[in-house]
Amino acid sequence: MIEEETPRPAASRFTPAVIDRWDVADLQRYIAELRAEIARAEAAIAARQAHRNAADAFFKKPG
Repeated sequence: MIEEETPRPAASRFTPAVIDRWDVADLQRYIAELRAEIARAEAAIAARQAHRNAADAFFKKPG
């Protein structure tokens, strides 16, 4: 039995927070959260690129 693939959800767009009334500590926490999310996205990119490079090397045509 073959299962049908479900469509991949579209990537959500970043919606900036309203920071007008935040104090310095809140802003610093927000920046730390954003940096952590950027690092997570960069790690996912690196993993996908490594996977792709490994597949390309495996299926590379000889010479």
